[in-house]
Order: sequence, then structure tokens, then C-alpha cells
Amino acid sequence: MGTPLYQNLPKHKSFEQLEALLESRIVLLDGPKGTMIQAMGLTEIDFHGEIFSTHPSTLKGNNDILNLTRPDIVKLIHQQHVDAGADIIGTNTFNANRISQADYRTEAFVYQINVAGARIAKEVASAANRPIFVAGTIGPTNKSASIATDPQRPHQRSVTFKELVEAYKEQILGLVDGGVDLLLIETIFDSLNAKAAAFAATEVFSERGLQLPLCFSVTVSDKSGRLLNGQTLKAFWYAIQHTEPFAIGLNCGMGPDQMRPFLQELSNIVPCYTMCYPNAGLPDITGRYTLDPKQMAHALSEYAKEGLLNIVGGCCGSTPAHIKAISEAVKNLSPRPKPISPQTRLTLSGLEPLELIEGQFVNIGERTNVAGSAQFARLIKSGDYEGALRIARQQVENGAQIIDVCVDDPMIDSARVMQEFLHTALSDPAVAKVPVMIDSSSWNVIESGLQCLPGKGIVNSISLKDGPEEFLRRAKLIQRYGAAIVVMAMDEHGQAETFERKIQIIKRAYELLTSAGVLPQNIIFDPNVFAVGTGDEKQKHYAADFIRAVKWIKDHLPLCATSGGISNVSYAFKGNNAVRHAMNSVFLYHAIKAGLDMGIVNAGQIQLYDDIPAQLRELIEDVLFARKPDAVDQLLEYARNLPTIQKDKQETVHPSENWRQGSIESRLEYAIMHAITEYLETDLQEALQHYKDPISIIEGPLMSAMNRVGDLFANGKMFLPQVVKAARAMRHAVTILESHLQAKHSSNYTRRGKIVLATVKGDVHDIGKNIVATVLKCNGFEVIDLGIMVPADQIAQAVKQYHADMVGLSGLITPSLEEMAKTAEELVRNQIDVPLLIGGAATSKLYTAIKIAPRYKGPVVHVPDASKAVPVANSLLDPNERQTFWNRIRSEYQSLQEQFFSRFGRKCIPIQDARARPAKITQPNFTSPKWHGLAILGTPAHIQKISSASVHVPVGTLIIKITLSDLIPYLNWTAFLNAWELQGSYPAILEDPSVGLEAQRLYSDAQALLQQMAHQNLLHPAGVIGVFPAIVNHEEITIPPSNGWPQQPLKLHFFREQGPKSDSEPCPCLTDFLPRDNSGTYAYVGAFALTAGHGLSQLIETYATQNDTYLSLMAEVLSDRLAEAFSEFAHRLVTALWLGIPFDPLSKLQNLKPIGIRPAAGYPIWPDHSEKDTLWKLLSVKQLAGIELTETFMMIPASSVCGLYIIHPAAHYFNINAIGQDQLTEYCTRSGKKKEAVVRFIQPFMIS
Repeated sequence: MGTPLYQNLPKHKSFEQLEALLESRIVLLDGPKGTMIQAMGLTEIDFHGEIFSTHPSTLKGNNDILNLTRPDIVKLIHQQHVDAGADIIGTNTFNANRISQADYRTEAFVYQINVAGARIAKEVASAANRPIFVAGTIGPTNKSASIATDPQRPHQRSVTFKELVEAYKEQILGLVDGGVDLLLIETIFDSLNAKAAAFAATEVFSERGLQLPLCFSVTVSDKSGRLLNGQTLKAFWYAIQHTEPFAIGLNCGMGPDQMRPFLQELSNIVPCYTMCYPNAGLPDITGRYTLDPKQMAHALSEYAKEGLLNIVGGCCGSTPAHIKAISEAVKNLSPRPKPISPQTRLTLSGLEPLELIEGQFVNIGERTNVAGSAQFARLIKSGDYEGALRIARQQVENGAQIIDVCVDDPMIDSARVMQEFLHTALSDPAVAKVPVMIDSSSWNVIESGLQCLPGKGIVNSISLKDGPEEFLRRAKLIQRYGAAIVVMAMDEHGQAETFERKIQIIKRAYELLTSAGVLPQNIIFDPNVFAVGTGDEKQKHYAADFIRAVKWIKDHLPLCATSGGISNVSYAFKGNNAVRHAMNSVFLYHAIKAGLDMGIVNAGQIQLYDDIPAQLRELIEDVLFARKPDAVDQLLEYARNLPTIQKDKQETVHPSENWRQGSIESRLEYAIMHAITEYLETDLQEALQHYKDPISIIEGPLMSAMNRVGDLFANGKMFLPQVVKAARAMRHAVTILESHLQAKHSSNYTRRGKIVLATVKGDVHDIGKNIVATVLKCNGFEVIDLGIMVPADQIAQAVKQYHADMVGLSGLITPSLEEMAKTAEELVRNQIDVPLLIGGAATSKLYTAIKIAPRYKGPVVHVPDASKAVPVANSLLDPNERQTFWNRIRSEYQSLQEQFFSRFGRKCIPIQDARARPAKITQPNFTSPKWHGLAILGTPAHIQKISSASVHVPVGTLIIKITLSDLIPYLNWTAFLNAWELQGSYPAILEDPSVGLEAQRLYSDAQALLQQMAHQNLLHPAGVIGVFPAIVNHEEITIPPSNGWPQQPLKLHFFREQGPKSDSEPCPCLTDFLPRDNSGTYAYVGAFALTAGHGLSQLIETYATQNDTYLSLMAEVLSDRLAEAFSEFAHRLVTALWLGIPFDPLSKLQNLKPIGIRPAAGYPIWPDHSEKDTLWKLLSVKQLAGIELTETFMMIPASSVCGLYIIHPAAHYFNINAIGQDQLTEYCTRSGKKKEAVVRFIQPFMIS
């Protein structure tokens, strides 16, 4: 967890007592005091009492004052909650702080109110016949330290961090002195307020010599799951984890039904206990809360069943009756196991989280530094914070993941300016989302900056310059503020210039910090970047020594991070920015290779290493690594011929941006085709001056660009990833123009045609459909996308409603084929005969010709991939070409029909004859498995969820924890690239002269998203596998109970091939390949159900809100490929289990070749999809893996796979081509299934 602040402090006895209770059951928190007090109808007399009888202002509504004036009422409320079953009662001190009490002029009584509140609760707790704990309740105050109250003065705040710390400290001293057992900082809407409360708590703990459990409870402001200041829950956790929270949770703001996704998120994030005490629903128009005790208890018990809860209670509107009902509902449910999840990486946050990922460099924006940007310095000195904010925003837009802020200047009050600028900058969500690095040589400035950060920032920097005592004092204070530390390689003798000195100082600093309790992952070492190329012989090794030092740190102090001010290296070339930018980029490239984690850079000026001219690159490396004595002179000679790039001006012409000099039409076309969006706003404003209206721009240069994209794609000169990116740029352009469009013009676009697209009922796969939709849009078609699982009648209604010119149907699974045929019939019933396009992985030209085309009156065309969609659509809509095109297709289909029926009409042999010709197997007994039973695979969070929920897990079930990263090595990159219609084999395709460059770009983008998915836990793989003894009877296997599982015999049914091509060819069935034991009594079969799709829908929704089709499609394709990778991984795992081969660590499986095959239900080898129902029972899939089956046996989430493991070296894949009526009849009798239900799945293979 976070930094240990309490190394030498003894812990309150409540730690041990509470932990013991929390490990045994779910603990009950009480309900609210406020709404109960309001319901009592108290008067001013009650609030004034004798103590305040002469108080000059009203006190009604100051509930905390009742601790002094009506302690009997407060005691009664506590007693009612204890009687209802509460284990923890919170003091009546929510607003008992100086800031809130100022509204009633009672701030002088804050300490007494808190002492009294604690003692009243302790009195009730002490009188109980069971352990009752008292939580000191600390509210958020009525002011915010991070939210500006006046939009015209974003640099001002209504309260400062220091004022909050003073107010909270006074309150906490009263609570601790009154005897509370723990502290509860609750209803947090601003994390900076919460950090101030925690800061005060640590001061009190230190002064009183005792550490109490510290709990936090957040109020999310809306369905986004963010705090009122815009911070995500994970970012909040990173901001307060240094305080070592005992528990963290959610309260107030909403009822239990709305809290579930946020509690689930917290449960997955935090390694401490979780708590939840929602409102009793939402208030109605009369102000009454809508959930009765039974309803609220039911909702919260569901959370408990999912393994999300440790502490539960009620907030506004709940009563002791609610607490009693909740207590009854959860009393027999297991608590959420407290995860063991050590922090191993540096974590930071602004409004959003940032986790340092090994091998991924983090850009720190350098332009918000008065020493690094003359423009920023000028704006800061003049007090133009808005202008300075624009530079910060520009840094983030250019890719900075952290912004470095330095305002050190002798002519300004740097401490005041640091606060005012940070307040201004952090009022802008675009800037506030990233962490801040406070950069100063003045401790006062650093501390003033830390007091502004609602997230977890970085201090840059401290060093041993002033000796070890001051070094450690500052380090400990930084830890109390919850920031990470940059440590410079500097000591009492000055900065380290050589490799040896750097290492000597870094080792010393590391030992001092870690012995003082600073966690290594919160330490960032800066080994000092100095300028090279100065002509001084002593300085020529500066760059190389920095890189060597970085590598040493990563080798010897692996938990620590490394950083550096990159542009320092090129300072000697100041004035020649072309050389500086190239040198910074080359130096950064080599530093990252050595392990540099982050660096202060101008993100917009860093160039790709390979984009730098080879000669310039070599000359720079000669200087950086001191390879030649005249290296500097040679670089200067070369530099004289380079173009000058002006500093601090975005409008400067770069050699690669000559396109910016063209006409407005050419600029817009270039921007769309190359997916460059940064100039669209400016160029479209200019275009509006030349065109009569926005529609003219869309129909003119923008559609011209998209038509060009479509033409290039059709001719194989542009590739699908580029098309998707161009579509994203087009959408961005149209969004800009929408504000200028009048409603009456909104339907005036000139379109090539209108097409309704849908994935048919029963099918949840839509990747291919989405790609086709994008390509069609790029080519001027209007697309009405109905989504997935669309019934036939809805498709017909949409065609009529939108007056569509065409219909496109998509499907991935075999049942979708029959659904497409039904849809064709439904279209005919509705007198629709527009062209019908058929596509998707399950479809084929043959099936379209045989099963769909005969049922439809209009043209039906099979479209195998996205590249064919546009020419087919164009041909069908062109009045001069349509009939000729359809005649050709119809003739082709008739030929296919004749071939099909003539081929299979003669080849279906009786099932008894087919059984006499099984697959020929060598080693029929192969080897019995070393292991059989069930194994659950999943992330630690998933395993924890299963273990916490009331799910039956058979005795002996293996639990194997995995992460997304474990699956990545098995990802089939050839299949991934082919999905984007880049044909070729990986890795050779990356060097292909035609598609190689685009394949490289796509591969790079995919790797980046894959790493983001893995390290931000965006997808959550989960699955269950098993190996079982089975009894074989022809095409059926029976799996009897073994060691108590399955609980009753289960049967799986298969088909045997009845259409051999020759008299000698075997007629295989999957049961032929099952390995038998030595007695021949039992065969063994493996089974699996796996998903990589948990979390995908949320990810796609995020990209959809950003109008980012490219990343949305990328996420879908990657998720599908990860599901297949999961299948490959699990196949190797089953092979290891079968053979008894150790597989710890899991990486050992990469060297193990899987044995046998893994056939899936619904494919030609095993065509009956309904057999999945038995698989689900056999593996308890829904309960153990969270994968559900639809009524058509589709798996949800979509990126899921299931099937069998046939672990036999002779097993191989084959297709069932022909199934006779005799086998079908026997199959239905054996399985008890209705013939029409089975035919639905096997119709493509049936022979009459």
C-alpha cells in the first residue's frame, strides 16, 4: 500500500478487534443522525438549551450542538441503532468543525462538541452486551479547496488547505480525546478536503502517540462515478493511499441500486476493507426517501452475495428499521476477503489515474516552466494565468501525461504564484486530468504547490545538498502530502557529473529514504542531464553517463523510477532548434532503451527516431557517446544547412507540413485522408467564408476527401485502419460544422444510397458489421445501424421507416444463417424487395445461394469482406448496371445449387455403415490424465468475487490466478491483421512492400491499446476448465459423477459424418478420438468456457462517447483475439495438468505444445449449438465465469469461447458435410430434443 506514516506509533486496540470481526462476517454501520433528528420536530429551545440560552443567532439545524444541549436525544439515536444490530456507531459530529460552525457563530465550541459527541457514543457502546465500536464522524465542511466558486476568478478558493487542516485538527483532537475507536472521513466530494483531513489526522496521531484506523467514504456526483471535483475513484484512491486507509467506501448521493458499479470498481481497486452506506433510495417530490427497509436490505444483500462488502449501513433516509433489516439480510453472507495486493509500481493521479508501466515512457510537459519557455515566463510575470493555462493545455494535447510546473523567479512571489496558477490550471478539466510535478528549488514553493493538488503529484526535487537531516525532514513531509519524490543526484559536495558519483549518491539516498519508511516505488531518481557538445573535454561523457546511471538504477533498484530533464542535453546548440529537437529525440530514444521511465520534454517536439535523417542521427550519436574527437564540429557543419525552427510558435512551418500551404480544399482533403484533426477547426472556419453553407463544405471538399479514401481503399492503395482513422477525422469535421447547420438543412446531404445494417437475432457479434458500416459511410452511403440481436420484424420495419435502398445482414454463428433466411422471408411478407447483402464469418456464397436466395424476391448477394461492400452496393444501385450485375450473380448461384445437390444427393450412407468406418486411431489408449476435475481461471478480483459469493465450488477445484498480460503472448497477430483485411502472415507482413507500413502502424496502435487494457484492467479474463471421465456410446458420451461432480450424469451428443468422398474414406465423429483408460472402460474429455469480454462494453461505450470508431473497433477485434489467445493458453494448461507437468510460473506454458484439438459447439465439427447448455451445467459456467447463454445459445459477453479438449495426439479437425435423416432421428431420440430445434442448427449439413 502507500507510504507508512506511522512507523513508530503504536496502534489502537480497535485495529486488531475490528480486523478479527471483519474477517468473520460483514460488519454493520449505523444510520444517519441528521434525518432522524429532523424527523423529531425539535425547536430552537432544544438547540439552544441552557448553555446557549443567550446565544445571539439561530441554532436550529445545527445538529452537532445537540451533543451539548440535548445529549439524551443523541444517546437515544445511538441506542436504537445498537439495538438494530449496528456494530459501529458514528458520532454526531458531521459538521463539528470550525468552518461549518461559523454559520452559527459557535466555532469556539468545536472541541467541546466533538469530545461530548465521542463520549455519548462511547457510553452507549460500553453498556452493550457485545463489542460496539465508535467512529469519529468527519464531514467535508461546506467549502471546497479545489473547486473555484467564482468562474471569473479561477485562481481563488473559498478555503485554503491550511485552513482546512487547522479546522480538521481541532475536530479530530476532540474526537480522539473523547475516546473514539476509529475515524471516518465521509461524504467526500472533494479529494483535496479529504487529504487535508487525513493530513490533520496524522498530525493528531503523532501528537497523541497513537494511530487509529482511518476510513474514507466518497460521494459520487452522477452516473459517471466521479467526485464533484471530477476525480475518478481510482484517481482518488491513488491520492489517499499513502494514509494506509483501514476502509474505503461510498455513501450518500444515491440509493443502493445506483451505487453498484462504483462499489464494484472500488472493490476491484483497493486492498483494504470496503464499505457502503447509501441513502434509502432517492427522495420523492415530498422529500421522503423511497426505499423501505425490506427493499434496501435486499439491494445491499445482493452486493454482499457478489463479494463486494465488508462494512454496510445506511445514510440519508434510513432508520434503525433499515439497519435491522440489513443486518438480517447479510448475517449469513460471507464478507469480501481483504485482498493482498502490494503496490509494486509508482501510481499518480490528477482527476484521472496514471500508473507507471514497465517499458512505457511517460512524457512530462516542460513548457509550463519559466526557465524552459520564454512565453510562459512572460505570461506568469504579467499575471496572465489564462494565457499560461493555454500552454499547459497545449502540453497535454500534445501528449504530456504529467505537467511540470516551475515558477521560480526572483522578481515574483513564487509561492503565491504557484498556488494561483495551479488553482487556475486545475480548474480546467483538460489539464486537471493529469498529475502535476511541482518543480522548485524553494521548499516554501514546493509546499504551497502540494497544498493545491487534489490528486497524487510529484515533487521535483529534493537532494542531499543540505545534509541528510533536512533531506529526510522534507521527504517525510512530502509523504504526508501524498506525493512521489524526485531525488537529484546531488549532495553536500555538489551535483554528480560522473557515473561513479551519480551511483554513489543515489545508493546513499536510497538507503536513507527506505530506512525512514519511504517506499521505493515512490522514489524517482534523476541522475542529472547535462549539456554535451560544449567543447569542454570533461563534459563529453555527460550523456553516456546519464544513460549508464539509468540502466544501473533499473538493474539494482528495480522498484524505483527514473527521470530527467531531456532538453538539457542539447543546451549547447541553443539557437539551432532543428538540431536541438533531433538531439533531444535521439538522446531520449537511447535513455528509454536503458530504462528511463519518464522525462521532462516538450512532447510536441519529440520526433520518431527513424524519422530523423540517418546522417543527422549518426552525427548526433557521435556527440552523445563521444565516438569521434571532431563529432561536434561535424554536427555543426551539417546543421548549417538545416531549416530554422522558431521557438514557442506552433504556426511555424515544418518541412513535413508543406501541405498547409495549399488551397483550403486541398488542406481539408489532406487532413481527412491523413486523419489530422489539429487544424480542422481553423480550416473549417476559413471554408465557411468561401462556401454558402456548411452542407456545401460537407458535400464538397469533405465528401471529395472521403470519396478519394473510398477509391484508394477499393484499389488496394489504402488500408482499413487508415480508412477508419479517416472516418474518425471526417466525423470530427462534421461535429465542428454541426453548430452552423440549420435544422431544416439537416437532411439535405447528397448520398449514394441508404442502407439498413443489422446483426440478426440471436447473434451478438458486430465487428464485421461495424467495419462495413464505416467503409460504406466513407463512400457516401447513409447507414442506419440497428445493432445486434435484431429480430426480423424490426429489420423489415426499419427498411420501411427509412425508405432504405438496401439491407445488410450480418452473423457469426451457424444459427444466424437460418435467422437470415427467416429475415428474407419476413422482408418478402412486408413486400420488400430491395437488394439484400449477406455477410459475416458464418456465411458463405454457397449457403447464400442454396438457403437464402430462393426465399427472397429481390437480389441477394454474398459480400465476403468490407472491401467488396462498396462495389457491390454501387452495382446494385446503379440503374444502368443493376440488372446485368444481378443476372450474373443469379446465374452463378444457380450453378452452385446444381453442383451442391448433385454432389450430395448420391453420397449419404446409412448411419450404421458410417459407424463401421470410424476414424483410424493409433495409440487408442494414449495416456490417462494425471488430473481431472474443475479449475477456475481469472484475475485476482474475479477469484475473490467467486470465493466471496454464495457459489457452489466443488471440493478440489483448482484456483489459477491470471491477468490479461498472461494471455498476450498467445495472441494470433496474423488473425488480428487479417481482421482488418491486411492479408499476410505475421511477422512477415510487417515488411510487405504493399501493406507493411500500414500493418506496422496498426500493430503499434494495437500494442499500445493492449498495454493500456492490461495495465488499467480494462478487460477482465475469466473462465472455467475441466477434465472428466466419460463413457462412450457411439456418438454420445455420458459423464458420471466423480468426486461429487457433476451432481448428476450429463450427456453430450455429437454427429458422425455420413458423406464420405470414397468407399475407403472414414466417417469420423469426435467420440472416436477420446483417449481411453487402460481398462477401456472410461474415456476422458476436457471442456472449457472462457471470456476476455468482461469490461468490453464499457470500453466501447467510452470510445463511442468520444466518437472514436477506430479505437472502438480496435478494442473489439483485440478482445476477440484475446478470447482465442485465452483458449490457446488454457489448452496448454490442460495439457500440463493432463501430463502432470509443473506450470508455475505460468510463462512456462509458452514452451509447451498443446496436445489434441479443442472443437467448439456450433462449428461444422460439432454443429449443434444447443449442446452448450450441457457444457454450462458441466462447468457451472455462469456462476464460475460470469458467461451467460442467450435463448439462441450465444455467449455474453461476445468475446467468449467454449468447447471441448480432445487430448489425444491423433485427434484432428474435420468437418461434418452430410447428416442423414436416419442419424437425425436417432440423435433426437437419444437426446430428447425436438427435430425442428436440432434442424435449426444443422440445416446446412442435412441431406434429404
